[in-house]
Amino acid sequence: MSDDFKKQAAERAAEDVLPGMRLGIGTGSTAEFFVHALAQRVRGGLDVIGVATSERTHTLAADLGIQLTTLENLPELDLTIDGADELDAQLTLIKGGGGALLREKIVASASGRMIVIADSSKEVATLGRFPLPIEVVPFGLKTTTNAISQVLGEFDLPQKLVLRGGVATPFVTDGGHYILDAHLEAITQAQSLATRLVEIPGVVEHGLFIGLATKAYVAGTNGVKTVLPV
Repeated sequence: MSDDFKKQAAERAAEDVLPGMRLGIGTGSTAEFFVHALAQRVRGGLDVIGVATSERTHTLAADLGIQLTTLENLPELDLTIDGADELDAQLTLIKGGGGALLREKIVASASGRMIVIADSSKEVATLGRFPLPIEVVPFGLKTTTNAISQVLGEFDLPQKLVLRGGVATPFVTDGGHYILDAHLEAITQAQSLATRLVEIPGVVEHGLFIGLATKAYVAGTNGVKTVLPV
C-alpha cells in the first residue's frame, strides 16, 4: 500500500505544475513517482524545464523526455517537488535517506515554493525516529565524527553515529562525500541543532530542512490530504 500512497501523492503534486514552470525535481522513491507523472504530462504537451537533485533523478527524467538544465543556467526556480523521510506539523523535514540531501537543499533553497509528497507513515509528532543524515567530508572523518558527537551531547541526544555503507565500502554522495546517520530518537530543538551542526568544519550539510517546505500532499487510507505549516 505504501507505493500506492506515494503514487497518489506524487500524481496530486504533478497537477500543480503549470506551463512554463522552472522545476526542482527531487530524489527518492516517492519523487520517482512524481517524475513518471510529470513525464506523462510532458508527453501531453506540458512545457516545463527541470533541475534534478541527483544523477539518478537526472537520468530517469531525461530518459522519460523531461527537459533538464542546471542551476548554473537557471539559478532561480518556481517550484521544487520532493519527498521526505519525516515531516512534522510545521513542515520541518528530515531528508537524505536517498543520499541526495545536499543537492536537494540547494535546489529547494533556490525555489520560490517547495511541495513535499509523502505517504502518511512519514508524518510524525516529533522528528527523529528516522536517522538524521549528516553529509561529511571524508578527510578527517574521525575528527568530524567526534565533533558531531560532542554537539549531540550538548542537546542530550544519543551519540549513535553510523557511517552509511560501513567503513569498508562507505556510501559516496554525488558530491564525493560520506554520510553519517545519527540515530537521535527525538529532536526537540531542530533549529538550534541545525545551526550547531553546520558550524562543524567537516560537516557539509545535514538533513534537517527548516522553513523550506510550503505545502505537503500526504496520502493515506483516506486519500490525499493537503498539509500546510502551522
